[in-house]
Amino acid sequence: MKQLFLIRQLFLLWLGMTGSLAVFAQSHSLGELASLLQSPQHILMMRHADAPGYSDPAGFNLNDCSTQRNLGTVGKKQAQEIGRWLRTDGVTASKVFSSPWCRCQETASLLNLGPVTIKQSLGSFFENRSQRQEQTQQLEKTIQQELAKKGSAALIFVTHQVNIEAFTGEFVNSGQLVLVKVNSKGQYQSHRLIKAP
Repeated sequence: MKQLFLIRQLFLLWLGMTGSLAVFAQSHSLGELASLLQSPQHILMMRHADAPGYSDPAGFNLNDCSTQRNLGTVGKKQAQEIGRWLRTDGVTASKVFSSPWCRCQETASLLNLGPVTIKQSLGSFFENRSQRQEQTQQLEKTIQQELAKKGSAALIFVTHQVNIEAFTGEFVNSGQLVLVKVNSKGQYQSHRLIKAP
């Protein structure tokens, strides 16, 4: 009985600690995110919004959205709500970049934070994991180039789970936002998850 009590107490202690860490990792005060994104040390990465299914159909064509896995109704609403939430937080002057995949382009567009620029370095390598290192290095170059001319605009990169995991080490869900601290060469330094709708 005493052992069960101790196990229960340890579990509650662990739950409290992990819960606190999760809140710390994801929470921020109003306007803090916008302020950080104005600096030359931070970018915002986002996995595309909810797109039902897994991977892409065999023989998909990047120039034909009908051959790809695309956003569903939930994903479209999710992207719009995240965009509204970011604007409410003060993220208005933005440069938005997207993977060539249609689900990323649509997510980026539905954020309604500015024109969307397609970047090959944000493209998925899910089907060819051997491209992981090269693709990540290309992403670093893209970030470095954009940092040099960003001014106070927020840099937002809409991409895929594999890309974000390769760059930050974090596995993210659909629509997840990750605030990433980078150096002047566009290389990863640290990150934290941002809690959004």
